[in-house]
Amino acid sequence: MSDSTDLNRDLRVADFNYDLPEELIAQEPPQDRGASRMLVVDRNTGALRDAMFGDLPSLLCRGDLLVLNDSRVIPARLYARRTLRREKEKPTGRIEVMLTEPAADNQWHALVRPGRKVAIGEILEFPAPNGTIELKAEVLDRGQFGDRLLQFEPVDNFHASLDRIGHIPLPPYIHRGDDPADRDRYQTVYSRDRGSVAAPTAGLHFTPQMLESLLAAGIEIARVTLHVGLGTFAPLHVERVDEVRLHRERYTISSETAAAINLARSERRRIVAVGTTTVRTLESATADALQAGESLLAPRSGSTEIFISPGFQFHVVDALLTNFHLPQSSLLMLVSAFAGRDKVLGAYRHAVDERYRFFSYGDCMFIA
Repeated sequence: MSDSTDLNRDLRVADFNYDLPEELIAQEPPQDRGASRMLVVDRNTGALRDAMFGDLPSLLCRGDLLVLNDSRVIPARLYARRTLRREKEKPTGRIEVMLTEPAADNQWHALVRPGRKVAIGEILEFPAPNGTIELKAEVLDRGQFGDRLLQFEPVDNFHASLDRIGHIPLPPYIHRGDDPADRDRYQTVYSRDRGSVAAPTAGLHFTPQMLESLLAAGIEIARVTLHVGLGTFAPLHVERVDEVRLHRERYTISSETAAAINLARSERRRIVAVGTTTVRTLESATADALQAGESLLAPRSGSTEIFISPGFQFHVVDALLTNFHLPQSSLLMLVSAFAGRDKVLGAYRHAVDERYRFFSYGDCMFIA
């Protein structure tokens, strides 16, 4: 459901702005996983209620289908040194390389900073703490905003190398380096399929005990996989909402999950998405099925660049657990499409007034 004003206006990115004091941006996870606050939003009336994440079982009904994104974050932030320097060029310090998505065998798209001098044909070396070279990569191509295409030399186990030298890619609004605790806390307890370079953060609140409580209460749980790329969180370099374009992200829906979703829909049971990445996966796959003339969701693997903004017709998701999102972001637009822009911005104003914690390590909202 969306506000009628959302459907008929020429929306601009600036229409999704809100004021957020810097001190409300969570820099650390809560001391106890699962101890976050939760703002409950009625998307029909806009009514708000302050609660705790531990209250989630009381907001769900027996037979609800809770869908999780089980993608696992990789240590995607690397530090390299250049091996090519033009004559009279001043030495460059270490180069930060943020892997964003795989392109082909041993090839990755990456954001390189500072990238201005890193040219096509350069070889970047990635040293281990003991000084040995763990990885090498050639720059094959360059794009906008520091984007580079890297060809890595083959190694026996690329992900094992990342585990040794990589850093957890904390978002830029967390103003500290990663520490060993982030390898656990910036990961959902149910993650299993490696590939994300940012966490599906709505899932960070869940504990094994919460999952057991939900199952005991008759809540069904299913999983999808969408590997989160930095494009989902990147600043939007356009003024109009209809000009927004997102990067493609890879997803998989198993046969078990497809069957569970089809059965829940046929029995008119609620489908509750944990996070915007789960919403995008379910709605994208369902839109593809409908376009192909299929009434049922089939298991599939593919990629999506779906952008959900006010006016979007939801076919699958009935309720949403989500964190608070950045001003003027595509994720805030998705939540506004689900509950109505005015209601969502009103909820955000309430959250600011009540001193909720924002963004990846912050508190959450339950919208139904």
